[in-house]
Amino acid sequence: MAETGRNENEIRARIAKGLVYTETEAAFLAPARREDEIFAYNHTPPGDTERRRSLLTRIFASVGERTVLQAPFHAAFGSNVHIGDDFFGNVNLTFVDDVEIRIGDDVMIAPSVTLTTTGHPVHPARRADFGRFSEPILIEDKVWIGSNVVVLPGVRIGYGSVIGAGSVVSRDIPPMSVAVGTPCRVVRPITDADLASRR
Repeated sequence: MAETGRNENEIRARIAKGLVYTETEAAFLAPARREDEIFAYNHTPPGDTERRRSLLTRIFASVGERTVLQAPFHAAFGSNVHIGDDFFGNVNLTFVDDVEIRIGDDVMIAPSVTLTTTGHPVHPARRADFGRFSEPILIEDKVWIGSNVVVLPGVRIGYGSVIGAGSVVSRDIPPMSVAVGTPCRVVRPITDADLASRR
């Protein structure tokens, strides 16, 4: 039993460093998956707000007030996701949360967005037994993420920024920026001039 615990601690340490680990090595993490609760949420009528709220508090590590999450959504675990107040997540939001995803207050996410903390090595020999690496994602307050965006492992999106539809975010985005493209790049700052514009 002590040997098992030591091995689990070693694997957790490797995961925390962003090093490669396998499905077999990470099998002990399976009880943290919230698959049944996610299934139940996705099949609960929208009008049953009390049940939906109860399920969200069981699925996520933390969830703020006035959360709107449109069904269906998907998560590898669910239990590694932290969501702030006044969050809006549209349909088909996917959390690949092998490690933490932290989302601040007043964040809006459009349909079919993927937030993935996990990737796989380039060389096929290193992908044996589903070899992978994981790095946390941080989305700061007041961010807006457009439809069909993919946010990759280790990314931080700064306060107030906007990510254009269809972007692949592979590097950090500074605060108060409009960023678009594949790979996603900053195209301009957000300024007070934007207060008078729809765009």
